[in-house]
Amino acid sequence: MGGPMSVNDPLPWIPKVTELIRKAVTADLPVLGHCLGGQLISKALGGTITKNPVKEIGWLPVSCASGSLADNWLDGLPAQFEVFHWHGETFSIPPGATRLLGSRDCANQAFVIGKTLAFQCHIEMTSDMVREWARVGAEELAPVCATVQNPQTMTADLDARVQRLQAVADKFYDRWIQGLK
Repeated sequence: MGGPMSVNDPLPWIPKVTELIRKAVTADLPVLGHCLGGQLISKALGGTITKNPVKEIGWLPVSCASGSLADNWLDGLPAQFEVFHWHGETFSIPPGATRLLGSRDCANQAFVIGKTLAFQCHIEMTSDMVREWARVGAEELAPVCATVQNPQTMTADLDARVQRLQAVADKFYDRWIQGLK
């Protein structure tokens, strides 16, 4: 899932996690990551993690990629939909992976490679999580701009937004779970 650290930080556990991810992918085991988890997957598979041109924090739209593999994963989803974001860095698409989602200010929002699914954005959010993140992460919410929302904007119409997001998450997770069989 997410975290306040960077995958590029010299933390002793990062090489251990990326090695575990590489082993899981090599063994054809399903791997799933959101935000920091997606960045760890990218790094483990040969991608790079860099500062995004802007922070994305709050509810912002993503667009679906095209192509046969992307179409298979995105079947039934609208061409564009709103997801939750909280990141200042982003991943590159590692060799052999297929981009699934992108946004105006962050080209790589999701990718798939085999049974591995990685997100930069957050499709796993609940209403309680959004409220808590807005509370504990308040210092990151200034200055408010087009890609950084204040807590009031983030929590406006929250239950309906989360309900729509959970329908998107169900679509992705139902497809990802097929790799468990």
